[in-house]
Amino acid sequence: MEIKWLKFAWQNTLRNRRRSLVTVSIAALGTAAILVAGGFALSTYKGLSEMASRSTGHLILAKPAQFDKDEDTPLQHGLDNAAELRSQLLADPQVRQVLPRVEFSGLISNGDKSTVMMATGIDPDSEFAVKGPFLRVTAGEVLSSGAKDAEVMLGEGLAKSLKAKPGSSLTLLASTSQGALNAMDVVVKGVFSTGVPDMDRRFIYTDIATAQKLLNTKRISSLGVFLSRMDMTEAAQQRVAADNPALTVQTWLDQAFFYKSVKELYNRIFGALGLIIGLIVVFVVTNAMAMAIIERTREVGTLRAMGTLPSQLLRTLGLEGMVLGGVGALAGAAVALSVTVFLMVVPVEMPPPPGQTNGYPLLITFDALMYLATMLTMVTLTVLASTWVARRTVNMPVVEALAHT
Repeated sequence: MEIKWLKFAWQNTLRNRRRSLVTVSIAALGTAAILVAGGFALSTYKGLSEMASRSTGHLILAKPAQFDKDEDTPLQHGLDNAAELRSQLLADPQVRQVLPRVEFSGLISNGDKSTVMMATGIDPDSEFAVKGPFLRVTAGEVLSSGAKDAEVMLGEGLAKSLKAKPGSSLTLLASTSQGALNAMDVVVKGVFSTGVPDMDRRFIYTDIATAQKLLNTKRISSLGVFLSRMDMTEAAQQRVAADNPALTVQTWLDQAFFYKSVKELYNRIFGALGLIIGLIVVFVVTNAMAMAIIERTREVGTLRAMGTLPSQLLRTLGLEGMVLGGVGALAGAAVALSVTVFLMVVPVEMPPPPGQTNGYPLLITFDALMYLATMLTMVTLTVLASTWVARRTVNMPVVEALAHT
């Protein structure tokens, strides 16, 4: 019986094919726009989350004061038992790598000019392997362990400011953990770009041994824990925190301020876009169904006179809206999927975002749940719009409906 009603609704939509085509086209374009915009947002979130987690680690272990308080001297709140902690963490089968970091600041000089630096001491053999494409070396090479001389990598803006290039000699000046000043001559091994000019003007990398020698300490600032998969983060945080109650265990999300800002902005923009598109589709379907129902008022009266119940008519007209919305949603999903596949085959480069120097590939993420939810929402809106506009006509007195002109 339901198949017959659906067939009847389909045939009714073909009465005015031009109007039905316009309605389906609007629903299709709305669905495609929502899916493409949503896929772009999901792709952006994925890229930013991967960049943030590769920068800090999925988990960050440190003393509570390292996150909550400022240091009076470098590594005042640093970790002493880093090697023991690292071995303990690496015993977890879900942990892929554990990397120590020493964070400090000071001055860097070429002899004629000195400028402020923000430095990070790293384990170079593992650090650059996990960073992947999120660190671009523009000159020279990355750091390596066991170098004969103390070496550094400079941000692109800092290298330009100091007129430094691979092989140049510079001097680092910083306060030791005891509060005294210490200086060390270093050689530039390479120049890199993070894509953020403000960071590239101040940032340098050096190895852990050089940083600890300059600061006259064996401590480290924190340990970055890299897991096998992103979705393991929450469970791993609880497990590691339980095993190390004296330490604070943060996730990459706790330190991903740029990611959270972008996600909040995009959610508002694309949320408003989806709401506007939904309203447009509702108005178009409402207008199309209103015109169709007005044209068929006498037909509705005739069906009522023959014993058809108002609920049956309302269901039929609702099914017409479902057909229009369903066909439009399917067509829109096909368009969005075609755009997604096209961008995978034919790379398109986006311009650099504000405050950055590197562009990024335009990608649209396919998410089955998002597709299903969008299509169901589109069909639901068209059904509600159709039944709402039809309710007055189907409940009209039979005599008045038959006399309608």
